[in-house]
Amino acid sequence: MSFSMYQASVPTFIRALTNLSAVLDKGQAHAQALKIEPDRLLQQRLIFDMFPLIRQVQIACDAAARGAARLAGAEPQSFPDTEQTLAEAKARIARVIDYIGTFKPEQFDGSDTRQVSLKMGGKDVSFNGRDYLFDFTLPTLFFHCTTTYDILRVAGVQVGKRDFLGMH
Repeated sequence: MSFSMYQASVPTFIRALTNLSAVLDKGQAHAQALKIEPDRLLQQRLIFDMFPLIRQVQIACDAAARGAARLAGAEPQSFPDTEQTLAEAKARIARVIDYIGTFKPEQFDGSDTRQVSLKMGGKDVSFNGRDYLFDFTLPTLFFHCTTTYDILRVAGVQVGKRDFLGMH
């Protein structure tokens, strides 16, 4: 069987975001059990100079949505960063999963060698599609999913590796 950029990206993005949503559910349940306003979790950080939980979720969503679109040769849809509640964060994840699901495998044909250009830190950066997926998009997605998980874990939420992997 040949390598499929679609199979290496879209199902992986969807699984990571689905697991992220489930981890947020556990955070909400934890806060409710302690009689703490669950939305307060959105401003939690691992350390003062890192983004809060809500920004971690937004960036994870953006990595998946932009990654799928760019690999499919499409202009990425914009998802404004307006979420103020856990429900809104989960709705964003669901919208991104739906969006990613609109891409078809044939749109990814040849994307391993397709040039992907973007601005990072004010500089133009180019990748071939394979490097964009494996050296930028997947690490970005997993970094921000992991950081969200870690913020919740530090807040006392009982989540483990099985939750991160979606093995409930």
